[in-house]
Amino acid sequence: MTNPLCDPYLVLSKVYGGKYLKQALAETPIEFINKPRTVKICYGVLEKDIYLNAVISANTKKQPKSAVRLILKIALYMLEFMSKHDFMVVDSAVELTKKLGKDGASGFVNAFLRSYKIPPAPANTDEKTAFECSAPLWLVKRLRRSYKSEAASILSAPSQGISVRFERGAESYLGKPHVDTPFENLYIFKNFTRDKNFDSGDYTFQSVGSVAICEAVAPCRELLDACAAPGGKSVLLSAKCGGVTANELHAHRAELIKAYAHRMSAQNVTVVTGDAGVLNPEYEGAFDAVLCDVPCSGTGVINENPDIKLFRKEQDIASLNAVQLAILKNCSRYVKEGGKLYYSTCSVLPEENDSIVYGFLRDCSGFALQIPESPLEHRKTKFGLQFLPHISLGAGFYLTSFIKEKI
Repeated sequence: MTNPLCDPYLVLSKVYGGKYLKQALAETPIEFINKPRTVKICYGVLEKDIYLNAVISANTKKQPKSAVRLILKIALYMLEFMSKHDFMVVDSAVELTKKLGKDGASGFVNAFLRSYKIPPAPANTDEKTAFECSAPLWLVKRLRRSYKSEAASILSAPSQGISVRFERGAESYLGKPHVDTPFENLYIFKNFTRDKNFDSGDYTFQSVGSVAICEAVAPCRELLDACAAPGGKSVLLSAKCGGVTANELHAHRAELIKAYAHRMSAQNVTVVTGDAGVLNPEYEGAFDAVLCDVPCSGTGVINENPDIKLFRKEQDIASLNAVQLAILKNCSRYVKEGGKLYYSTCSVLPEENDSIVYGFLRDCSGFALQIPESPLEHRKTKFGLQFLPHISLGAGFYLTSFIKEKI
């Protein structure tokens, strides 16, 4: 039998080396029979990374090297959050340490896992929340400032499951445990195995937040999806728009949109490459609607992408803000008179949401704010709708819109 720590170690060593989790999972050969367990461990270790680091630091005088530290994290997660037998986890951790050629550290791994203690939570409120929610302290402080006592709930909101949007045939799957959403043909399943009907376009995987954004977009003749990859919004919007131009900065990601549109038989989606923050003179005043789902911190979808906790730094926010405002300003020039401009993120930080809208309205005349409605539970902010993970079926998205006034 394969060592249960081996596959998670192979995947997570790539993530801690700088690769995104989904990419690392896709490119790592994983024992098929144990794949669900491996995926659970990988997501879990990243979700609890800060907590696990704190446990290791509290029980060691000298920080172990990266390989041994990763073995300890995996073992700790299995012991604390998966209720695995102590002897199995400890023996497997020691075995893997030796297999990696680190025999000298095997005694330390054995002793640590047999004697570690969970440290008490810090007394400071923000540090306590960071420890208990396993979240970066900078993010805790920003959320506490904006959401007060809700910060911990936002950070600890779990993933609701696998969100599946059906084009047809939903009834064949609804016998499985699922949660209904406010949107037609969109359901969240606790477990869902992809089958041949995915390849034939009967269904696709699309988040509740993504569908909520599309639901708020009014039907129109020509729509520009300015930051479109991987293509879910472009494809869904193609059903209520005469044509969708799906723009993507990177050529390899543009290919993802093409493949997505082909699989879902969305024939009125045209894929182009270009920088949404740089003026394309051919697009000026050419679209009835423009959707700017801009690059952002991803702080609203940490429950689905825990590697964000590793890769996102506080200093990133200012540079993201500059990109967000530049895209919104530039793409506003593509809207026809009387047309609509939509702005969205998958962030819960006001700096990326209301603050960007404020800056746009301050700098760009001729647009009137028109906050949309949504059946998905949300909080209405000064300038838009804020979906929050703990109240919005796991979705942490922001959305607002503007109408270009006729001269």
